Amino acid sequence: MQAKNEKAIRASGRNDEDYQQQLSRHRHAVIRKSVVTVAAVIAAAAALLIFIEKRSYRSYKTIQTHEQEDVVSNQYEVMAGKILRYSPDGASLVNGEMSAYWSSLYEMQNPIADTNGDWAVIADVDGTSLKIFDKEGETGSVTTSYGIVKARISANGLVAAILDGGDATWINYYDSDGSLIAENQTHVEDPGYPMDVSVSDNGEIMMVTYQFVDGSDTTSYVAFYNFGDVGQNEPDRIVSGYTYEGVVIPEIEYLDGDCSLALREDGFTLYKGRQIPKEVVTEKVDKEIVSTFCDENTIGMVFKNGEKDKKYTMKVYSSDGNLRFEKNFNIPYTTIKMSGSSILLYNDSQICVMNSRGAIKYTGTVDGSINNFIKIGWNRYLLVMDSGVRVIKLS
Repeated sequence: MQAKNEKAIRASGRNDEDYQQQLSRHRHAVIRKSVVTVAAVIAAAAALLIFIEKRSYRSYKTIQTHEQEDVVSNQYEVMAGKILRYSPDGASLVNGEMSAYWSSLYEMQNPIADTNGDWAVIADVDGTSLKIFDKEGETGSVTTSYGIVKARISANGLVAAILDGGDATWINYYDSDGSLIAENQTHVEDPGYPMDVSVSDNGEIMMVTYQFVDGSDTTSYVAFYNFGDVGQNEPDRIVSGYTYEGVVIPEIEYLDGDCSLALREDGFTLYKGRQIPKEVVTEKVDKEIVSTFCDENTIGMVFKNGEKDKKYTMKVYSSDGNLRFEKNFNIPYTTIKMSGSSILLYNDSQICVMNSRGAIKYTGTVDGSINNFIKIGWNRYLLVMDSGVRVIKLS
């Protein structure tokens, strides 16, 4: 009897061992299957991305046509994933069918807009009126004491404006409701004439480029004003500043996060720092720059290269200053810009769409005269013509 029990126990042990081995093999099989499935999904996604990246289009389809649009008075920008339409009489946020989500009336002579995510500022250049909007409508209004030269808005609705007071200029800083946060008077002698202004996403840092004449040389000064706790003990709240002798810096831009950009006549300089921006990269070119463009991830320059069949060279960099690609091309254009992460080139009758890696997605002619060309969604574009507005899709 005892021998039988021992035999049963040994058999039971072997069965248990077999079970554990089978369970282990099953688990390994499930893991292998999962790994193979994940690898297949990744490979398919990578193949799809490569296809989308490399795919080019031969034509386009007109999705919407709006011939009643007043394209002489109206201007258009992308805002909150929709279209900001504005004119001397007012502004509205519209969809591709030109149906309005909201409208706001005002009177301006020469309105110009700056958009940033869900926010926009419309300023009357040389006038004294400034309007602030979010995706729900107007949030603030300002009447300035001097003529407006330029206005820029942050991703959270704070506005910096350059004002021309004749003998002096002012750089004013406003909250999203239009209330004044700070004002700073500048003179041509010190620190110079303000050429451009930009604001960080969180609204704490205001970047200004000044230009002044030092002897016979034109010199630029880039200053960073901190309106947070870090800047409260600094003179004029300037936490860092950089002087560039013999260099003109007409344009500056805050890119992604704590990265900012100075577009120079001889290249560009990048700065980084959330509280105290520091110069990190300077890229110089020895050819005359004919065009520049940028967005939060991309910096581009175009210059002539002297070749007959491909007379332009484009160099595009990432926001950390690394060269992404260099491309010779011969596309005739009068305007080049970043729009929806694409590089758009156009003149009065031709358009070209290029992705941020330099692949040409579409190039062709358009019937009519082009006033503006904007990317408004995936593979969808707004063509502002002399006869009206079209929404097109590449095909």
